[in-house]
Amino acid sequence: MKLTFDREQFANAFAIAQGVAPARSPKPILQNVKFEATKDGGQFLATDLEIGVRVKVDGLDVSDPGSTVLPIQRFSQVLRESRDKQMTLEVSGNGAVVKGERFKVKLSTESPDEFPSIADFHEEKYHAINAPLLREIIKRTAFATDNESSRYALGGVLMEMSESHIIAVGTDGRRLAKMEGAATAHAGHQTVDNPTIIPTRALTLIERAIGDEGEVKIAARGNDLLVHNERLTLYTRLVEGRFPRWRDVLPKRPDATKIPIQVGSLLEAVRQAAIVTSDESRGVDFKFGGGKLELHANTAQVGESEASMIVAYDGPGITITLDPRFMIDFLKVLPIDRTIIFEAMDGSGPAVLSTDDGYQYVIMPLSRDR
Repeated sequence: MKLTFDREQFANAFAIAQGVAPARSPKPILQNVKFEATKDGGQFLATDLEIGVRVKVDGLDVSDPGSTVLPIQRFSQVLRESRDKQMTLEVSGNGAVVKGERFKVKLSTESPDEFPSIADFHEEKYHAINAPLLREIIKRTAFATDNESSRYALGGVLMEMSESHIIAVGTDGRRLAKMEGAATAHAGHQTVDNPTIIPTRALTLIERAIGDEGEVKIAARGNDLLVHNERLTLYTRLVEGRFPRWRDVLPKRPDATKIPIQVGSLLEAVRQAAIVTSDESRGVDFKFGGGKLELHANTAQVGESEASMIVAYDGPGITITLDPRFMIDFLKVLPIDRTIIFEAMDGSGPAVLSTDDGYQYVIMPLSRDR
């Protein structure tokens, strides 16, 4: 195999594949990334046997097609330490030679025939969704999952795909994030009656790799899932187990007070109030009334903090105690100039935060005598 490549594009694609390969494995071959080159282009392949990825590489000039297996640590150093725009890769026998204008490294490589096969996308049944929307869905739900749960399958995001819609839900039992948007079913693909829980790690890789343009195809196949666009194909096993009855968590409160608040101002106030909280005393009191939101925290042997902001609410006083970490997680995934709706009734019920584009977030309150 012999080719010339654009170093920056090569490095970007390699980094995505590298994120899948395990740092340690009883199968040493998995600690490598496979590279395949044809006259039409090239792709990187990586897997930890739970997740597998194929990443296309642009900027290639292939003079001799072939394949090789590249050691992750050494090859990433080669790409990082070079400043050449164009480099060459030549493979013969059990070695790969990477050259720049004044830089040359020869690496020992293993046989590409020993590398596990990775699923490609040939599905007729799938959902199609815009890449920016899918990225937003992942960003707004994956942070709320819990990989430590043993009772429920909370280490991933539940995706319910119907004829023209997708609903994603992430929860750790103390807060719940739900995002929905438009998606088109092809050949009758749907997952409403078949729980499809996608591992958080796989979603993080997808969000980072799919880009901001074009269409993404998602196909659920029993115990696994395939995600595909022009740049990559990702395979992942699904999380096994029961997911909570999440619809029961979303309160139906037509009489609840709904208060509009700007994200940036609220984020600043919450961070200020959270300064004195600790692992033993996490709560911050959110007190609405008199056209203001007042935030207060008091922790023994640490201190006391107060913050306030103007809000459009002059009704009866409402106080609810929340974990500021959960509030900050929610606010960080939104633009600072976005307006959210803060819905609350009293200190015993959950706080429900929502936007006008299909996003809801539920935070269970803390005891006032925390």
